[in-house]
Amino acid sequence: MYHSVSDCADDPYRITVTPRRLEAQLRWLRGRGLRGVSLTELLAARALGAGRGLVGLTFDDGYADFVTGALPVLRRWGCNATLFVLAGRLGGDNCWDPLGPRKPLLTADGVRAAVAQGVEIGSHGLTHADLTRAGETALRAETAASRALLTELTGAPVDGFCYPYGTVDARAVGAVRAAGYGYACAIDPGPLTGPYALPRLHIGQHDTAVRLYLKLRLHRLRRRPVRDLGEDL
Repeated sequence: MYHSVSDCADDPYRITVTPRRLEAQLRWLRGRGLRGVSLTELLAARALGAGRGLVGLTFDDGYADFVTGALPVLRRWGCNATLFVLAGRLGGDNCWDPLGPRKPLLTADGVRAAVAQGVEIGSHGLTHADLTRAGETALRAETAASRALLTELTGAPVDGFCYPYGTVDARAVGAVRAAGYGYACAIDPGPLTGPYALPRLHIGQHDTAVRLYLKLRLHRLRRRPVRDLGEDL
């Protein structure tokens, strides 16, 4: 789980990695016979029993620096990723973060540029709202309406959803499923772990080779496996 890729030094939420650090992290993956792919590619491969050697890479929020900072590095190392964008904040900024610098988000043209490079686009909702606190109307808008907007924008199916802040409950899962998504990403979903609450591992600027190795090992020990997309929660 990545967010922003830039040389920003003011980073109170630890959401930024530099292009140089991302390069080193992808080099580490590739040196161990691993390749970063989109979540849809990873899940399809796993369903066929062919997921060994693949790692799902995700970038949350849809920062404008994905195209300039992350995408060139991904391409150099033969990797792909899923980019979760906020359909209602295209061209805006990270106004939900009260601390730290304002970071611009991708415009509609920026999202299309990522699609043209083969990047999978998923929804992060409309406004970065906590779905566990949303009313019924807002919940439908954040899930179903954001999917419709992104489908129209990209001209491609939008199969993935990412819960803002990583917060998820059974009601949010139900709304995501009802909206027609094929999978959804959380962070530490606990007993809800499954195809609509996939656990992810946060990767930051301080994650060097040793930390990456330890995080990978601990992640495997802490999470129960997700068998397939047909498994009930």
